[in-house]
Amino acid sequence: MKKYKRILLKISGESIANDGVILDTKILNKIISIIKSVLKQNIELAIVIGGGNIIRGKDIAKLGIDNITGDYMGMLSTVINALAIADTCNKNNIDNIIMSGFPIGGGLCEQFNHIKAKQELSKKKIVIFSAGTGNPCFTTDTAAALRGIEIDADIIFKATKVDGVYTNDPIKNPDAKRYKNLSFDEAIEKELNIMDISALTLCRDNSINICVFSIFEDTNILSNILQGEDLGTMISN
Repeated sequence: MKKYKRILLKISGESIANDGVILDTKILNKIISIIKSVLKQNIELAIVIGGGNIIRGKDIAKLGIDNITGDYMGMLSTVINALAIADTCNKNNIDNIIMSGFPIGGGLCEQFNHIKAKQELSKKKIVIFSAGTGNPCFTTDTAAALRGIEIDADIIFKATKVDGVYTNDPIKNPDAKRYKNLSFDEAIEKELNIMDISALTLCRDNSINICVFSIFEDTNILSNILQGEDLGTMISN
């Protein structure tokens, strides 16, 4: 497998929650294990975190809250998750910086700047991107694609609840088959719900591959993939 210099890890908010607990410390420590394994291989790492464990804009809108307001609430929830990851990094002596898609005071995080982000990454500092794109109507998947392009990431790794992309929902359908490889056009045409279409299109048009893997594996599957093992699902042109 190609040796990567810089990767972007997309983590959904739902994946860091468990059994009604908004933030599962076991999952946060799993993320730390992933971070350490990547740094050990001399690879630069940026993270985009979602906020679905706290608030999803489209869900809050069902309660009668304005769609745009709901999206901003969802973006703020990603900042909360970014703070949790940063705090766990600090406890493990891992240098990090949080960048937000929109200005936030109080010294909690810096506003996103692609030049500063690349400079920090080159120092082997973990850069955690929060607040999505900084604009409503875009998912954190689209934010991951956009940030990946802006920081010149070699590939995007998407951590999910399952070990790849399947023909159907493997939780509901035990006969579902896992794809080892997919093209972006196939993923879009088959509507496999890996990422939203705008995210897939951005990655396709900028030739950034996506690898989908499970964050819940007992072993450090991302480290294994980086070392060349054929795991997860690779999406490419």
